[in-house]
Amino acid sequence: MRWVALVVGLAIITTVGIVVNMQRQDAGAARDAATAASRTPTPAASFTDPCGTFDTTVRTPYPITGYWIIPTADPCTWRSQFQAIHRVGGDTVIRLGHGLSPRRVDSETGLVLDAAGDKPDPRYAKCVEGELTCVQAAEKALKDAHPDNRITWTYVFRTDEQYGDGVFRCPDIERKIVVGDAVFFRIIAPDDGTDDASCDFTSRGRGYHLILVSAGKEDSLTTLLDLGDRFGIRVFPALPLAPRDPTGPTRANPRHIGTLTTLTRRILQDYGDRFAGRESLGGVYQPFELQIRDWPDPSKVDTLKVLAEQHLIVEQELAGKPILISPYLDARRDRKFTSTPKQVGRGFKVLARTGVGIIAPQDGRGTGKGGLFWPNWKNKPVDERLRPVVGDTTYAKAYYGGTRDYYREMAQARDELLKEGVRVELWANIEAFEPTRRQGEKRCSSQSDRGAADKPRLDTQVTLVGPYVSKIISYMWSDYFTCGSPSLAEQIAQDWTRPIAIQAFRSRRDIQNGLEIRGYNLAGASVTLSWPGVDEPRVVDSTVAGAHETGPVAGLPDRVERLWIPFDLDEVPDGKWVRVGVTAPDGRIAAEPVYYRHTS
Repeated sequence: MRWVALVVGLAIITTVGIVVNMQRQDAGAARDAATAASRTPTPAASFTDPCGTFDTTVRTPYPITGYWIIPTADPCTWRSQFQAIHRVGGDTVIRLGHGLSPRRVDSETGLVLDAAGDKPDPRYAKCVEGELTCVQAAEKALKDAHPDNRITWTYVFRTDEQYGDGVFRCPDIERKIVVGDAVFFRIIAPDDGTDDASCDFTSRGRGYHLILVSAGKEDSLTTLLDLGDRFGIRVFPALPLAPRDPTGPTRANPRHIGTLTTLTRRILQDYGDRFAGRESLGGVYQPFELQIRDWPDPSKVDTLKVLAEQHLIVEQELAGKPILISPYLDARRDRKFTSTPKQVGRGFKVLARTGVGIIAPQDGRGTGKGGLFWPNWKNKPVDERLRPVVGDTTYAKAYYGGTRDYYREMAQARDELLKEGVRVELWANIEAFEPTRRQGEKRCSSQSDRGAADKPRLDTQVTLVGPYVSKIISYMWSDYFTCGSPSLAEQIAQDWTRPIAIQAFRSRRDIQNGLEIRGYNLAGASVTLSWPGVDEPRVVDSTVAGAHETGPVAGLPDRVERLWIPFDLDEVPDGKWVRVGVTAPDGRIAAEPVYYRHTS
């Protein structure tokens, strides 16, 4: 068997102009778009369709308001997912995406080969036009226009969306191909990465890239946006995932940047044609996962260059819609290339300057790359569920800092960027799983062997990221919130009114000293204060002496409340950590206390 030669030089990179100014500040449209993304469509009343009757009422609101969902072929499943997400207060859904993939082609049969290049890919083997495969038909069309035209590289891209005519730049040679129940799109672009709008295929012979898209029978995004309108949910579809560097799969491959930006441009132009003005289109999700760290020279980091070029296309073609990215944190001391909180703060600034409007770092607890602990807990043993990852050790020996330390530094970086005219939102993506399953525990995901988390663990995560982010989202609804009995979603429904404190600090009202506590479900709570050396904890009933406020707090999620209690902090020795526990009127105690370090 002979292979089609796949020789494309690094001239592609040069021609495209991959030089990216990592300090660019002219991406105001993308930054301002984050504000637009905070607007949610107004939900309709309950509705009935062939899948059943669906209730659009928010019944048990929880601090997490956004979730990833996995693709499904059943539109009724989507309706059930949206209903369940909305019931717990969710107003944002994020789609997982698929990657653009360069492929070899068998020169004898014209069939696209699988990712390994060993055998024909059955998905694309279905794509035929008459007696020719889609690759052969595309090359014939090019050579009919000029005999020296040729396909120098073939790419494939899989999606359950279906596009309109806006995806085509040159409809005389690009087309939608329907074969039975399979739908494909043929997209052709010059191999120099220019995506030339002249559509001049006849004046001279050129090299071209063929992008063969395997699409859905119907457009999933239209369905999701329609559901978003009905439930008051914003949808973030995924951008095409950049091809990975074969020498390091955690890096994006800059060699394919021209084709990636071409495909991104075409898809977003089509979105603009079909979905302009749709509030349910919240923005787009950048699915390339990278570690947020202090890059010594960002201008030499290929992944950042690729993302910046792709993000520039979003700013050009989908103005007013933000890009959401969710990098991961790695705080472990025993691994190479991990980062301290301050290093992550510097990395946050670099990532913001690639053109994103929302950065939602993964908190790392589910993978064990981060730990949930306060500074005064650093010498305590790590949680038993973290031991498979970091060993039987203390938090201080395992991690450079706790979750709260990292989000504090990123919040400071966000505020400093704002002073420079760069606007970006900081969200938190809290991981709703454990590093491993317990013995005998049911497997939740077919794609992972992670264990299930419970609501107290989730409450603790909310507490520790709480005062530094404007929104909390979670990976992911499908599987991790619906697995087990009771499932995590059911646990939330049963216990959604339990108080969750996120912050406590000294606050004076009129002539009284006291503490302000921020969090969720604080009405009527009693507050228990203790610190090292105190004989008896101090208990303050906020219904007797205190003030409860539910108005919005700038920079924090909508449902955050404030509770003020009078207390003379002068009796607390300087430098001591005050443990602040919150108890609901019915006796339920917050899963995690907050700590206030007293200084005179």
